[in-house]
Formats: sequence, C-alpha cells, structure tokens
Amino acid sequence: MISLREKILNTASNLFQTQGINSTGVDTIVAVAGTTKMTLYKYFSSKENLILAVLEKGHQDFQTWLNDKLNASAKKPSEKLQKLFDFIEEWVTSPNFTGMGFIKASAEFPSEDNAVHQLSSEQSRQFRQYISTLAAEANIQDADGLALQLSLLFEGAVQAEQMKRGSGAIKYAKIAAKILIDGAVKAH
Repeated sequence: MISLREKILNTASNLFQTQGINSTGVDTIVAVAGTTKMTLYKYFSSKENLILAVLEKGHQDFQTWLNDKLNASAKKPSEKLQKLFDFIEEWVTSPNFTGMGFIKASAEFPSEDNAVHQLSSEQSRQFRQYISTLAAEANIQDADGLALQLSLLFEGAVQAEQMKRGSGAIKYAKIAAKILIDGAVKAH
C-alpha cells in the first residue's frame, strides 16, 4: 500500500504531466488525491517543494529504469552505449509516455533564478554526464562531446514527441545517434 505522501506525489506528477505545472492548482491536486491542503502541506511545505519532489522522483525513476534495461541487456560499455537509444525509443513510444519532466518544467519556469528551473537544468546535466560516463567506459576519446550530441538528440526527440505523438522524431534521432556512436567508436 502506498503512503499518503506517495499518493500526493503520484497525483501531482500525473496532473503536472497532463495539464501542466502552472495550470494545476493545489486545490486540484488535493481533490484528485482525495486529501486536504493541510495534509499536502504537511508533506510538502509549498507547491514549489512539491514540484521539486515530483521532478526528483521522475528523474530517479527514469534513470533507474534505463540503468536496469542497459545492465540487463549488455555487459560491455560499448554495447550499453549502442543500446541506449533502443531503450529511449522503447520509452518514448510506450503508451505511458508523457514526456520528460525537466524539459517541461524548464519551459514553464524559464527564469534561471527559479529553483524549478535550476533543478531541471541540473537533471539535464546529470543525464548528459550519465551518457558521458557510458562513452568514457567505452573508451570514446571525446566522451563529453559525444554525450552533448546524444543528449541534444534525446531532448529534441522527447520534445517533438511531447508536442506530437508519433512524430517520428525518435526514429530519426536513433538513426543519427547510431551514426554518431559508430563514428566515435571508430575514432578511438
């Protein structure tokens, strides 16, 4: 059985993904979660703290899912790098795909001084670092450069799929990623 905190977090996450963060008020969250504002504020001192918790959970859940998929399917770092976009494609084309929280949140909170924007930026950097680590483990010379290229493909494809499901963006991002990865592997 999930805790009330988790129920509020899951409800907020679903509403933020489907209705937008700024369009979803605390009243809506507590009504859908079947709780009260007092209870919400017991677990999250402000809506901003709830947003940050939703982003942290979403990022952690995605990263855990991706790590598990890569570790189960490949042993060598170069194989993990090659399979990265296979699993990103699986995620993006799944019926449950609602986008990437840090991409949506950064658009809704564009000020770099805002805590939500700062966390979104940090999560983007962490994902790029994750790719860079995979590339470095695969002995890619310019691991950071490849990571930046692949993260741009990832973020662009996710954004395109958020805007129009079935856009084909992930298919072409995967093709471009393979070209970039193959080129980087040959260069080392």
